[in-house]
Amino acid sequence: MVARMAWLPGHGTYSVQTTNDPHNPEAGSVAFTEAEPQSMRRTADDQGTVIEDLAGQNHHTSLQHYLDIASLANLATVKRINKEEADVGFSSLWQANGDPTEVAIQVFATRFGRPGHGADGSSGWKQLAEFPFDSSVKKMSVLCESNDASGTSEVHIFTKGAVERVLTSCSDVSVTNGDEVTATPMTDEFKQRILANMEAMARRGLRVLALASKTTTRVVSAEEVRRGLLNRDEFERDLTFRGLIGIYDPPRPESRPSVFKCHQAGIAVHMLTGDHPETARAIAIEVGILPARMELVRADIAQGLVMAAHEFDRLSDDELDRLPELPLVVARCAPSTKVRMIDALHRRGKFVAMTGDGVNDSPSLKRADVGIAMGLGGSDVAKSASDIVLSDDNFASILNAVEEGRRIFDNVQKFMGHVLSANVAFVTTLLVGLAYKDETGTSIFQITPVEILFMLLVAGAFTETGLGFESASKHVLNRPPQNLKYGVFTLEFIADLLAYGIIMAICLLSSFVIVLFGFYDGNFGHDCNLRYSESCEGVFRARSTCYTAMMWIFVFFAWELVDSRLSFFHGAFRNTRAWARRLWKNTFLFWSVVVGFFSIFPTLYIPVLNHRVFLHAPIDKEWGIVFAVTVLFFVGAELWKWAKRVYLRRKGLMVQKGAGTGEEDLEKRTFERFYAPSSDSDVPSEK
Repeated sequence: MVARMAWLPGHGTYSVQTTNDPHNPEAGSVAFTEAEPQSMRRTADDQGTVIEDLAGQNHHTSLQHYLDIASLANLATVKRINKEEADVGFSSLWQANGDPTEVAIQVFATRFGRPGHGADGSSGWKQLAEFPFDSSVKKMSVLCESNDASGTSEVHIFTKGAVERVLTSCSDVSVTNGDEVTATPMTDEFKQRILANMEAMARRGLRVLALASKTTTRVVSAEEVRRGLLNRDEFERDLTFRGLIGIYDPPRPESRPSVFKCHQAGIAVHMLTGDHPETARAIAIEVGILPARMELVRADIAQGLVMAAHEFDRLSDDELDRLPELPLVVARCAPSTKVRMIDALHRRGKFVAMTGDGVNDSPSLKRADVGIAMGLGGSDVAKSASDIVLSDDNFASILNAVEEGRRIFDNVQKFMGHVLSANVAFVTTLLVGLAYKDETGTSIFQITPVEILFMLLVAGAFTETGLGFESASKHVLNRPPQNLKYGVFTLEFIADLLAYGIIMAICLLSSFVIVLFGFYDGNFGHDCNLRYSESCEGVFRARSTCYTAMMWIFVFFAWELVDSRLSFFHGAFRNTRAWARRLWKNTFLFWSVVVGFFSIFPTLYIPVLNHRVFLHAPIDKEWGIVFAVTVLFFVGAELWKWAKRVYLRRKGLMVQKGAGTGEEDLEKRTFERFYAPSSDSDVPSEK
């Protein structure tokens, strides 16, 4: 975090230009202008006069009071380290320890020559007590004692916290007129002016805190401090408002691309934060949670996309359920607000994953379908309440988990689809085959039990295991989440079972019928289910043709299932080498297909093994039928995939062919349901 702006009433605004070394108070320049943030341009850089001598600014009394709060109501430390320490792990010659927010404020104070050691290490000051930050009051204070040259001591209360909460504790405001600083009563008019400047800073994506202080004649004894008898309400009142500080909390670099990958994967992202609504809005737009062109959003939706927690909590459950869209951003959240959001999503039939790191996040982590805690910065309570702990605190890791989950789900479907589709084909083929009867009225097997067992054990066991090793499809995150009401038996999966099973059955029946009736006049022979005889030559050859086609179709079917929607030949003609590498990538599956392909030859041509065990015969001219029905299977499977792609694209369940994959295209597809009908033009809708 970096303190980017500081506003002192009546004095002016300090702006810190961007720096790549946030802990170094000597990096970057500081500009000053007498203008207030609400009257400055949106970009804070290069506004005002750059100050060369920051330490020389300390003669301003208002700035002295402001920096006293910044450096003393602060538990963080900032110090210069020697080069030897920097070489063994520090990227700069400055080291900071403490809460990131307090570090940013301490670095800002250190720019003006203040020692960055907090209240305990500052010369001339002695910390008496601390009132720590509490989520219920949203502020923290320290009591410090100062000693002047005459030896008199005074007790000062230094407070910082959320602007709205600090203002309720302020009765005066510090105003600078030339070199004179006066405390004037806090009026409603001035309070609105402070809030306007806060919102101006928040719209820049800054987290804004208020600083206030006062001097008291109250004697604070060590015994009171030791026994914890001090009442913070007694001290945190009738304060003098000293100014605002705006801290930029930059999103992690991977946040924006990860959010857009979520959009691409059909995962909606909601942000629930303790920040001010304007800060939350700016950050949400920056990372892609909100559309960049908010002016195109329909009026009835735009007003509800960003809400403060008090507005959200004021709505009843029925009113929340009637909203056209739940808010994508809720600011100033309390723990109960997050739980209510999860419940509202559940009522809309959504599956919810919740991320959090604090103790206050534990109720919502527990309530969500999947609780995800941060392993590095998360509290032990949050970790124990969650289902997943991210060891690197990286939002992108959630996408990796989603991708891995979808890969496993897909591979289970591929494995089961391979088995069950073949079973549909075998059952259909055998049932139809009951109509083929010899002169004794006995139905003739198109496929013998031994042939089926051999195929399942030799070809099936290995190819199906190989499907379990498949990596994720490159389009696995380009589709909406599955409805897992019935587990892996989705509508698409069941449709695939029936389609592929029927295509296989047609191929197997065709191979048997063409050979038996086309080459051997439909001679069913005598006792051909038990032994070989000359009368069974036609049946045995037809059976061999059906068996060979079945084996080849079965092993090649595994490659067809590698991607349930993309063509098996996708990219084969444009980049054959890359296509071949894709097949070779899963070496176990590759060799399973190859071994299954060639394993039929010994069973066809080894004497005794063919006639007595498998009950089929060697083939020659029948090879043409085998190749023909294998090609027929590929044609049927590819036509099914093509029809499925067309249907899914029309239903919006698959990315349109030729659709852009850039952030602008993704944002348009993600938020187009929010846009007014005229949003295709550059003119904002008046609706």
